[in-house]
Amino acid sequence: MSEKKTVEKKILSRNDKIAAELRQRFRDNNVKVLNLLSSPGSGKTSLLEVTIQRLQGEIDLAVIAGDVQTENDALRLRNAGGKAVIPIETRGACHLDAAMVRNAVEQVQLDQTELLFIENVGNLVCPAGFDLGEDMKVVLVSTTEGDDKPLKYPAMFKRAGAMVITKTDLLGLSDFDIDRAIRNARALNQDLQILKLSCKSGEGMDQWYDWITGLLPLKPNNES
Repeated sequence: MSEKKTVEKKILSRNDKIAAELRQRFRDNNVKVLNLLSSPGSGKTSLLEVTIQRLQGEIDLAVIAGDVQTENDALRLRNAGGKAVIPIETRGACHLDAAMVRNAVEQVQLDQTELLFIENVGNLVCPAGFDLGEDMKVVLVSTTEGDDKPLKYPAMFKRAGAMVITKTDLLGLSDFDIDRAIRNARALNQDLQILKLSCKSGEGMDQWYDWITGLLPLKPNNES
């Protein structure tokens, strides 16, 4: 095994150990964790903004907002009403790792949180291989991108539990074929859940909210 492969294996092994510890902490506190991933500009922050505005009073949610430089996205989410938004500035790293998330989680009151979003760095390559202790990876693809994104970045789509097609209000303004994008993704992952929405027009947003809340365990006073 080459020295580079050995180093990579050690890094991932350490990351997976921390991720397993995080996953257990999340489960012990009944916190659902979604890791949002996409190319830059696909709309992760916009989706979180409208989600916070809609659900902040209904469920207890927190966000860990990762970015290479600046805390601009975290500031946007706080301005949208986010009460627990923790920024991570990677300072050049192309992805979040479990150690970064572990440090950020220390600022989250897990016993008062039902849903934790992790907004990963805009990148469809590096983040695919790093477990953050999440319940599910959710990959976003916008209609302003190519519908062959799943074929170009297969590892991400194979490991994701859901694909969200964003900016559906812009369909028809480019060559993006939504059916072809879904076919390409499902060719890699038959179990991939698909959601289609527009934060601007509101199309598909109710389905998104219903899907999120459906992932959460029933509260004691709602149980039969």
